Amino acid sequence: MTMNTTLPTAGKSRLSLFGGLHKQREIGLIVIIALIFVVMSFTSPYFLTWANMKAMLLSFSIEGIVVIGMTILLIVGGIDLSVGAVVCLSMVVAGQLFLSGIDPWLASLGGIVAAALVGLLMGLTVTKIGLSHFIASLAAMVIVRGLCMIITQGTPLSLFTLPASFKFLGQGTLWGIPFVIILFFVLVALFDFLLRKATLFRKVFYTGSNERAAAYSGININRIKLWVTVLTSTLAGVAGIIYMARLGSATPTFGVGMELNVIAAAVIGGASLKGGTGSILGAVLGVALLSIVTSSLILINVSVYWQDLIKGLILLAAVSIDHLLNKYRAA
Repeated sequence: MTMNTTLPTAGKSRLSLFGGLHKQREIGLIVIIALIFVVMSFTSPYFLTWANMKAMLLSFSIEGIVVIGMTILLIVGGIDLSVGAVVCLSMVVAGQLFLSGIDPWLASLGGIVAAALVGLLMGLTVTKIGLSHFIASLAAMVIVRGLCMIITQGTPLSLFTLPASFKFLGQGTLWGIPFVIILFFVLVALFDFLLRKATLFRKVFYTGSNERAAAYSGININRIKLWVTVLTSTLAGVAGIIYMARLGSATPTFGVGMELNVIAAAVIGGASLKGGTGSILGAVLGVALLSIVTSSLILINVSVYWQDLIKGLILLAAVSIDHLLNKYRAA
């Protein structure tokens, strides 16, 4: 018997409604970013310089790759607290393999595979055992941090002998633009297109919006959750390799707290903590807003302690908006 893979009418109307609300969120973020640009152009003569623009783009481009995966996972109804640790794992595995004499590109592949395996194990604990993504990823975060310490013995790995061809991944430029920024926007365009057009990725929205309706329509929701969890960890692994090429080292404590920035950016961009809504464009705007706010605060000499407070307030506002939108959807 052929299963119907069409989302029920109620589900479609709900997605359509919140697609409109999400576009409003994106427009709102663009307006806020534009206002900050106008204010800062008068406040600091350094804000609109190419050097500062490039610094801001670099500051969120690599982390933004992780945000892409987190956004898709939030849409399906999950969350990953281990991404910072997985970024670190990818770095230290690849770094240790390189120091043992393996080609840096093959070593990097090993680091990405290690990251993907973490995602696979988390996905299996969610889909086979029934744990929540929150608990599974919290346990994974602690375990992976321990692995990073075991692999490095708590000592940073110095990778200054990495070849220039590999360092180009994190330090090179094309047409005067850092390669990292170009790669980031290519990935943004790719995953934004897939989320909007690809049937497989539309099932991510259906699953996050209403698991029961998705299952009744023939969607294997466990399979969707599994591959999205693996994708999130894999993208974190890719980011780890780029960080390694950029920094020329691998530190076992790298990425501590990154998961909070990544989740904040995705939620600010409109991804719901309850699943079913989100967009790559919104996530990019979210991570850009956080980067611009940080840069602005630095330029006007605001203490780093106040920076954390302000970013926390922005996250609180975004989560509050998400909560109110979910209440509106339930009404």
